[in-house]
Amino acid sequence: MTRIISISNHKGGVAKTTSAVNIGAGIANLGKRVLMIDMDPQANLTVSLGVNMPETTIYEALRGESELKPIEVYKNFYIIPSTLDLSGAEMELSSEAGREFILKELLEPIKANFDYILIDCPPSLGLLTINAFTASDEVFIPIQPHYLAIKGLTKILEVVNKIKKRINRKIEITGVFVTLFDKRKILHKDVYETIEGYFGERVFKARIRENIALAEAPSNGLDIFRYARDSNGAFDYGKLAKEVIDMEDTIIKSKHE
Repeated sequence: MTRIISISNHKGGVAKTTSAVNIGAGIANLGKRVLMIDMDPQANLTVSLGVNMPETTIYEALRGESELKPIEVYKNFYIIPSTLDLSGAEMELSSEAGREFILKELLEPIKANFDYILIDCPPSLGLLTINAFTASDEVFIPIQPHYLAIKGLTKILEVVNKIKKRINRKIEITGVFVTLFDKRKILHKDVYETIEGYFGERVFKARIRENIALAEAPSNGLDIFRYARDSNGAFDYGKLAKEVIDMEDTIIKSKHE
């Protein structure tokens, strides 16, 4: 069974792309075949993995000019890159019939080749994110441990619920995790407990600590495991990746109930 997971938060500065890159790399390092899809016009995930000037991107595929062509980053780890041109896609596709289903249809021929497909959503809740949610079974939400970040969750919860009701009944928010965490700060501990109280078992135990290596790795086109394998960032994302894989039995069971 292929797990298709959108990683989304419309609030910037929550380490969304950093998390997408390193969760994916961590899962690949544990022997699973992983496809990353960069749905963000900023193309930060693409750049973070050292992919420069790709021949085709998600933009051409969404426009019907190309099929999806995964690029191998290293063993078990692939990417569909993005481009700044994607910023015009929402307007260009606005008159397309069934525009919410384009990504889902594109994934059908290739999804069985992968154990995990992780979609890095843009920091907005427009057509690109709706395409990602329509194609996905799960949504992971990274949250910065600030109270304003919690308040910002309302909108994404509304969108996921609307997608579930109108377009994709299978989608669920299955994972929430805290980034930029500092255990010395009482506020961070309080916010983590608040998030845990609201989302319960959907909150991952792994908390991603502030770590300079995580900020440095993208400029070298590397995930944290290849850049600084002994860093706190590698330890935290490695732990989170293992938690994601450990969910498999629960997810499979729920799909058959």
